[in-house]
Amino acid sequence: MTNKLFLAVSAVLLLSALRATPAQAQDSLYERYPSFRCAIEQGNQLCSLSVHELDNLIEADSTWRTGKWWGGVWTRDVNYSAFLAAAYMDPLVTRTSLMKKVWKGRILQDTGTGGSWPISTDRIVWALGAWQLYLVTRDEDWLRQSRQIICNTLRQDELTVYDSTTGLMRGESSFLDWREETYPRWMQPADIAQSECLGTNALFFQAYRIAADMSDLLGDPAAASDYRAKAAALREAVNRHLWMEDKGYYAQYLYGRAYPILSPRSETLGEALCILFGIADSSRARRIVCSLDLTPYGTPCISPQIPNIYPYHNNAVWPFVQAFWMHAAARAGNWRAVEHSIAAINDAALRFGTNQENFVAATGSRETAMNSPNMLWSICGSLSIYHRLLCGVRFEADGLRFAPFVPEAFAGVKSLSRFPCGRALLDITVEGWGDRVAAFYLDGKRRSLPLVPPTLKGRHSVRVVMNNAFAHNDTVRLRPVSTSPEMTYQVFLDGTDRLGWRQVPESDGYVILCNGQRTDTVPERLINGDRHPLPYAPRYRELQVIALRNGIEGFASEPLPCYNPDDEQQVCLSNFAPAADFAPCKGFGCAGAVEIAAGVNDSLLIEVNVAQAGEYLIDFRYANGSDNLTDNNRSANRALYADGRRVGNIVFPQRGKGLWSLWGYSTSVRLRLSAGPHQLLLTFQPQNENMSREGVNRAFLDHLRLIRLPSAD
Repeated sequence: MTNKLFLAVSAVLLLSALRATPAQAQDSLYERYPSFRCAIEQGNQLCSLSVHELDNLIEADSTWRTGKWWGGVWTRDVNYSAFLAAAYMDPLVTRTSLMKKVWKGRILQDTGTGGSWPISTDRIVWALGAWQLYLVTRDEDWLRQSRQIICNTLRQDELTVYDSTTGLMRGESSFLDWREETYPRWMQPADIAQSECLGTNALFFQAYRIAADMSDLLGDPAAASDYRAKAAALREAVNRHLWMEDKGYYAQYLYGRAYPILSPRSETLGEALCILFGIADSSRARRIVCSLDLTPYGTPCISPQIPNIYPYHNNAVWPFVQAFWMHAAARAGNWRAVEHSIAAINDAALRFGTNQENFVAATGSRETAMNSPNMLWSICGSLSIYHRLLCGVRFEADGLRFAPFVPEAFAGVKSLSRFPCGRALLDITVEGWGDRVAAFYLDGKRRSLPLVPPTLKGRHSVRVVMNNAFAHNDTVRLRPVSTSPEMTYQVFLDGTDRLGWRQVPESDGYVILCNGQRTDTVPERLINGDRHPLPYAPRYRELQVIALRNGIEGFASEPLPCYNPDDEQQVCLSNFAPAADFAPCKGFGCAGAVEIAAGVNDSLLIEVNVAQAGEYLIDFRYANGSDNLTDNNRSANRALYADGRRVGNIVFPQRGKGLWSLWGYSTSVRLRLSAGPHQLLLTFQPQNENMSREGVNRAFLDHLRLIRLPSAD
């Protein structure tokens, strides 16, 4: 892998990109930004290219443009970038950009699946950028302002997306926001809203820690203690529900309906965040880095890949994700994985002559579904190689700490001039290679700790001498891109005890699940006419089938609910509110559909009568034609109360632009009810305000559905 570190395959493209900048502009950039030099000239050129491309992304309103082809500020892009490099490269532009993503004192979620928040919930990544910006600037006004924004957002998300059963936060995988690229095709936005994923929960964990650290600095120990307790509980929940001991890494997410199951795919960004933030202990961190699939062109976003899906998140490497993985590998002490990451990022920049948004994992091509050159977070990922990894700069609460991780290929002297540290500028040299600082000097004087205090002012020199050794010699799983079998389709029940499905080509077996539990594994040769006998089952069953090929699992089929019709009750909402007069809304099963919108049926009181005590699954048949499945931010959501007690949140995602007669079911709430009458209240509360600045929070409701679940006894 070391020989691959700097292939000169497309060096001409790189040099032409650098020559395109006039000499006067180059001099200006030299004065404005830190300057890196090492003994490998192509490394210097790649770093210079990244600085040039970063400067090209500053807009007229002093914000970071997302990429050459993508205008505007995106919450996740700018904050991952701030964490990697943007916060110290230009603090003012970063601060302006972060505030562009705040509305009414809370963080804005980018547009996305089903009208985005609360289907997509990774807006809390803003905390990473805000905290990094404070550590760079030590601006107490920013500390107060950003803490309030983070706390407001956490409170809203606790009320809206927290699952008290698992202790996890619900919502789409961070940045993996194109449904079929990382989710089974049967999953609707409502299903994604109820899934619980690795990366987004890692962000919430870190946001709680950041809120705690900010509270400490602002003299609020009670709040700090509360946030640390929530962080500890979330860490425990991630490790309890998502860690897979047999795989050696965390699962991609929990998904399903009444009985969620684990997706055993790895998710590279989430795995990296768990290592960097300390959700994984040191032993698990090393196992994760040794266990994930690395490919010749880089570490794909997920593994194995999904068949018959065009590359974008699926079968793709994203350089910013690769950068996070690189830093996680360094934290775990795996020099082979670090070298592989440097090679993946730099080879791509050499091939394309730019910091491309993504590329195909299997071929290295940039022919993916969407792609941009000169991409902000790719640029910052590249800069982080030279600044954060090789020179080891790490902004922390007590100052700028130095913790370089230097592959032996970079054994010479590395220099980083005019690096900002509060009110100081540092000229840094790092000598040697290895994973530990052997000696640290500030202005020529040896210090016991590799730390520059935040009170330092003026120009200073820093010299770091490395130990020329690695503590670990861990391996990596370098292999070609792997693909799972296709998802199983057309699952059906033949009678009451025979399960059927359409067989998957090239599969060699199937796993049968009942209510989320694996009940049988059936070799392909034993399938008799696509039927499989089932044992005695409970009153309510969710049946699924997973195809196998060489030990690799495909996605589980859509849950097939099987239950006695007497266990379902439908309650027409037109019995409790006037039916709407809205011509595009048709196909309802009751006397009419009831509209919920801003100022329209803000509170809907529903009376139900339950024949038998037990646990019930409650959801609503609804239509939301405010926009399509992938754009805008007009998902509707409401709080649900039962007999005066708040029991959860119901989300009504967008289902298609103008498709007010396309009916589906909302997210659900599990609720234990006694026999007899009950009052359910569906109500709009302040935390239900979505990210639509126009105030669009609208859906049409047909009926409420209650399904009795089997007893847990």
